[in-house]
Amino acid sequence: MKRIILFLLLFSTMTLTPARADPSASPVETSLFGEPAHKLVYQLNKADEDYIDHILFSVGAMLRKYGDDIHIVVTVIGPGIHLLGRNPTRPIPKLLRQRAESLAMYGVEFHACGNTMKSLGWTQDDLLDFATVVEVGAADLMELQERGYAYISW
Repeated sequence: MKRIILFLLLFSTMTLTPARADPSASPVETSLFGEPAHKLVYQLNKADEDYIDHILFSVGAMLRKYGDDIHIVVTVIGPGIHLLGRNPTRPIPKLLRQRAESLAMYGVEFHACGNTMKSLGWTQDDLLDFATVVEVGAADLMELQERGYAYISW
């Protein structure tokens, strides 16, 4: 019985390398249970159009590179929250909001800072449907990193 348990423990921690269409591409590892091998969290904290565009482009590039082998969260805090607002009070181009919604359809999570929302008097109803409220955006960033998510900010 001990051998079986040891075998299962060892086997469950092994990773598999899926077949790649492009042999020059870097290998991607996935866990035995199908969890993504890569986990990434972006901090989005500005309402600036170019800034948001660059982050959403990077998110899309990571999805194109890793496909189902990555889980991405965009934690939106401060003025960046307007990207997720149904009626943002800062100018956010509709195209950027549509891009965020499209990324969400591919599994990207958008976490909205509850503290920022409180300061604006917003509720869940003020957010686009794909947004998820977290109590404190900074805590979300920290906790995701503690769970192994790589952190990207610019």
